[in-house]
Amino acid sequence: MTSIDVYDHAIPAESHFGYAQAIRSGDLIHVSGQLSFDEAGGFRPTDDIATQLQGTYANIDKVLAHYGVTRNQIVSQTLYVVDLVKNADVVAEGNRAYFGTHRPASTALGVSELTFPGQAVEISCVIDTKLPA
Repeated sequence: MTSIDVYDHAIPAESHFGYAQAIRSGDLIHVSGQLSFDEAGGFRPTDDIATQLQGTYANIDKVLAHYGVTRNQIVSQTLYVVDLVKNADVVAEGNRAYFGTHRPASTALGVSELTFPGQAVEISCVIDTKLPA
């Protein structure tokens, strides 16, 4: 039987929208779209997409820490980016800085808006716990 482990950041949006930040099912961990939010779950508004990326990846790191896995075990990610053409170079730079030499499968989607006013990026990912850390 496959075990399921659910992770939450304990922020209001999780109960309001009815979702988990991540769920582990067997060897895979599916991470919901992460964004740059503070400890209370409020979005950190900034016009600087690089700062939003750093905050978003920091929240992904919290999920990784909970499950005892590393960035090298992320097998795929989906990035949702407002004004993707305008922000593509900054997003690419932030992605390379986060992953270093690791290269997960990646899809970037340009979107017209995200959940919060001023939000420019959201990232979901899948982690395979059987991969080397």
